[in-house]
Amino acid sequence: MKILKEHSDSAERAAVCMKNGGTIIIPTDTIYGFSSIAGDGGARIRQIKGRAETKPFIELVDSIEAAKSISSIEIPEKLLLCWPGPLTVIVPRKAEFGGGTVALRCPGDDWLRKVIALTGKSIYSTSVNRSGNPPMLRIDEILKEFESEVDLIVCGGNSKQTAASTLVDISSGEIKVLRQGAVKLD
Repeated sequence: MKILKEHSDSAERAAVCMKNGGTIIIPTDTIYGFSSIAGDGGARIRQIKGRAETKPFIELVDSIEAAKSISSIEIPEKLLLCWPGPLTVIVPRKAEFGGGTVALRCPGDDWLRKVIALTGKSIYSTSVNRSGNPPMLRIDEILKEFESEVDLIVCGGNSKQTAASTLVDISSGEIKVLRQGAVKLD
């Protein structure tokens, strides 16, 4: 099924689909992403993409406060000033959220933050493509390739942004830029 992002209840429909265990494709503030509620929904995304079990997903949160509630360390103000926006920060996850590390992003798109808030949880996000191929930016190509494999595609036009989010790791206590993307960091 597909719907237009500008439809009045598109955010609600996307959130309900994910809350019911669905895997969807949605426009983000960077490029289109496969999404599901963080947790069990990742298996289906991995199957569709052909993504390795060992490769983690970015988790999108609806607010800086949500990110702070998941992280076991303080996120530097320098990075918080880039949120909401296309910056992904790897942090240690609090034990009550499973421990380990997690890549968090608070997207700059108001609609997407509304979707996340309506799910009540963080959601997985990964580029729309088969593993090993470049991210797909054109909605007609995405529909042709994946419409029969996901529960919902929210159409928001072609991706205007071609750069993925900037990826930094602060899990060791220092800022390490792992991927320079849409946000420029020194």
